[in-house]
Amino acid sequence: MFDALSDKLKKALKNLRGQDQLTAEHIDIAMREIRIALLEADVNFKVVKQFVETVKEKAIGQKVLESLSPEQQVVKLVYDELVEILGGSSSRLVFTQRSPNVVMIVGLQGSGKTTSTGKLAKFLAKNQSRHPLLVSVDVYRPAARDQLAVIAKDIGQPIFEAPELNDPLEICRAAYKHAQQLGYDTLMVDTAGRLHIDDQLMEELSNIKRELVPVEILFVADAMTGQDAVKSASEFHNRIGITGVILTKMDGDARGGAALSVKVVTGQPVKFVGVGEKYDALDAFFPDRVAQRILGMGDVLTLIEKVQQEVDEDEAMALQQKMMEDRFTLEDYRMQLKQMEKLGSVDKLLKMLPEGMMRSLMGFVPKITTDQADQMQRKLKMTEAVINSMTIKERNNHHIIDAPRRRRIAKGSGTTIKQVNDLIDEYIQMRKIMRSMTRGGLLGGFGGKLLGGMFGGGRTGGTARKKKKRR
Repeated sequence: MFDALSDKLKKALKNLRGQDQLTAEHIDIAMREIRIALLEADVNFKVVKQFVETVKEKAIGQKVLESLSPEQQVVKLVYDELVEILGGSSSRLVFTQRSPNVVMIVGLQGSGKTTSTGKLAKFLAKNQSRHPLLVSVDVYRPAARDQLAVIAKDIGQPIFEAPELNDPLEICRAAYKHAQQLGYDTLMVDTAGRLHIDDQLMEELSNIKRELVPVEILFVADAMTGQDAVKSASEFHNRIGITGVILTKMDGDARGGAALSVKVVTGQPVKFVGVGEKYDALDAFFPDRVAQRILGMGDVLTLIEKVQQEVDEDEAMALQQKMMEDRFTLEDYRMQLKQMEKLGSVDKLLKMLPEGMMRSLMGFVPKITTDQADQMQRKLKMTEAVINSMTIKERNNHHIIDAPRRRRIAKGSGTTIKQVNDLIDEYIQMRKIMRSMTRGGLLGGFGGKLLGGMFGGGRTGGTARKKKKRR
């Protein structure tokens, strides 16, 4: 979502390279380009004005620190201000000793409200050890309650259903009592939406708020709608008082203006972002990490967390040992391809790496287009298909794969003999590189954490989840 803005901001800041001292002229030129970049990203014009004035005020007259160049100095100021307008620090949901705690999900129809309710319930159960109960009080939209029931079944979370009740307040009272009796600590209330804001909708939401006294009222906004989402969030906050925002479709190609505007305009932070259609595609919103990605600093913490969640530490260490002893097989390679699928698409993983690290590892910073990313994903799928068409003996000993076997593998995987040959050659080359990096100690620190998940190159850290007990 932030790719276009990121490119323009980095271009504006590069113009400061080679300067010995920051001058008003340098700052004016940089701020002019930054202002245009933010406006083109559909950021609220008041937010843009405040942003530019604050950075300019802090930049002019500052002496360049010995450890920072003029470019780095302004990058730091821009980064600090980006973090500020994005919300400052991340905001977790606030729960009390009262049980159940009520979380109201509100928003306009079509924003992804019901799906977000399910995603959030799964997130809370997995990451905050909550025991949620879902309930839909949307008695107007056809099959709205059935939709939430299907989602609840898919994510493995309980739902309160009372088909005989058709009054939202009665459903709320019954669901709350049910949650109390069965010991659920969180009641997730999916409220009704409209295609537009009206008095009837707001009155109903106000009544539910008075009845349930929720600890959180989260407004779900479609990030693709830009400033319309911000305007709607502001109106909801003025009428009923929201405590945070969930931005959906953040994996789309919108310009990112909603994420950069909503905190300043509404006073309430973005707490979660939807980054895909799957029910686990909901991320906590970290302003500092988003700012880092916008400025090309990567998002190493999020990437490490993904690796820690998905990688078996024992398996990673065993694979590292295999690489050091030149025993890394095609079967191991196949398992690591499956591991990479859990971490996310290739382009998303690369975007989480800082540009400095990419330049150090690869000698350049790759600019991957959507078509190139799709091509890379297809190649990974093809690689997996080819290896799947091999026998266990062939996977464990590539030396026995002669010409007849290669023809059979190509036929079984729907590929050509050349593609099979290329895969085996790439595997042999990759094994040599990984062996030398492992023996040379180049996979320490973050490199070990990342490559441990992708290729078995090292430990994933002390907090990594262990899927198998150490024998």
